[in-house]
Parts: sequence; C-alpha cells; structure tokens
Amino acid sequence: MNYRHAYHAGNAVDCMKHALLVVLLRALTRKEKPLFVLDTHAGIGIYDLAGPEAGRTREWEGGIGKLRTVAPTALADYLGLIPPGLAYPGSPAIARALLRPGDRLALCELHPEDAAVLKRRFRGDPMVQVHARDGYEAVTALLPPPERRALVLIDPPFERPDEFAALATSLDAGRRKFPSGIFAAWYPVKHRTPVRDFAADMTARGIPDIIVCEMLLRPALDPARLNGCGLLVINPPYGFEAAAAPVLEALRAVLGEADASVAITRLARENGV
Repeated sequence: MNYRHAYHAGNAVDCMKHALLVVLLRALTRKEKPLFVLDTHAGIGIYDLAGPEAGRTREWEGGIGKLRTVAPTALADYLGLIPPGLAYPGSPAIARALLRPGDRLALCELHPEDAAVLKRRFRGDPMVQVHARDGYEAVTALLPPPERRALVLIDPPFERPDEFAALATSLDAGRRKFPSGIFAAWYPVKHRTPVRDFAADMTARGIPDIIVCEMLLRPALDPARLNGCGLLVINPPYGFEAAAAPVLEALRAVLGEADASVAITRLARENGV
C-alpha cells in the first residue's frame, strides 16, 4: 500500500516490462477474436517524468531517456507508443493503445489515491473497467472472461517479504481457473536465490508451457541493488520467443553495463515439465 510507481516509471526494468508487453499484445491481437486484458497492479496509467516523484529519483534517465536517444530498430514498436515530452505511459495506457474495438481492459489498483486517479483517467471509456481492489484476488474473481481469450499481467510492487510466494500462488490459481489464459508475471532481480526459489516453486506446481525472459543490467551480486528483472510467461503465444529475443538484446545493449546479459529460458514444456 505504500509503493508508488511514479518514483520508478520509465526506468530500465520498467522499459523491459513494457517492451515485452507490446510483443505479447501484438501477437495476441493478430487473431480476430476479442481479447480480455487484466492488469492486476495498474498504478495510475500515465506518469509525469517532470513531476516531484520521478524528479527525486531520476531513474527514467537510465531507462526511457537512454532509449529515446539511441532508438534501436528492434524497439521501434514500443518506442512508437511513447509520446514526446515527459509523459510516460504505464501498462494500462500501453494496453489500451493496442487493443481493438471489441477488446476489453480491466485495471486493478489497491492504493486508494492511485485508484482514484486511474478511474478519472479512463472515465467514459467503454472498453476499460477500473477496480479499486486487490489484484491477486482479481485474478480468480475476473476469470474466466466471456471473451475466452485473455492476457493477465501481474506486476506486483514487491514490498512484502512473501511476494514471490504470493505471485506463484496467484499464477497457479489463475491458471487453474482459466487454463488457456496467457499469464505474464514481472519480478525484480536483486540476487539469484529468491528468483531460483520462485522458479523451483513454479516448476513444482506442474504448470506446463512456461518461459522466462530475463535482463540483468549487471551480475546479480549485490542484493542491495536492483540488478535486473524477469518476465515469466505461461502459455506464451506463437512466435513470442522469437520476437522477444531481439527486443531483449536491444535493451541490454543500450541500458546494461559492460557485463549485462539477457536470456530466454524454457521453465516447463508445453506438455509439462
């Protein structure tokens, strides 16, 4: 409840999450059938990089600031959704920009002030519903959708000590409720032990068809620093891995230090571990 994404909007790991979200949505919107998107930890939707929060940390300068200057070809689709100036779109705004008539977007935000801002931002938009509720609870409450096709983005703040365990439980519950849904879960990488434990937890649950995309800005040796991030995807759409690889490499080349790295790993096969 204390986390405010405005301090971190547009930083390197935020850019990774949003660039891969664009890849996922492009793959899913190639089919004509309607799509439901659920963003469980939506924030306020659009962030002012000139505001006091972003100005205090200036993290965006090492993320979207660098990417705008270099503008790698592999990131053209993502960067094309970022308006000029200092307004940075979060996942709700990016998803809304890519959805088609007949698609639907549900946004959940628990922080009361941020939820109020989000509601004002999307007031009057018939394709968007904003819920002031716990995002983890919404995963099972809002699934399965009538559209029968869904992308669920779970992007928790990781301010609670059991966040990895809560994330794994939510993914498992959502997948049981809607086995054909696509679930994408973002997580930070400070050091490897929590990430390895999370991967082991997911594997032990027997969920099939999981890949993990990771970007390390530097080796994950100092647990006091945010050294990178990952995006775990259950039921990745066809072509996602191939499309994600050059996006990750472009992010590494621009945002990473000399010893930065990226990887796409299959955690579980389509027919099981």
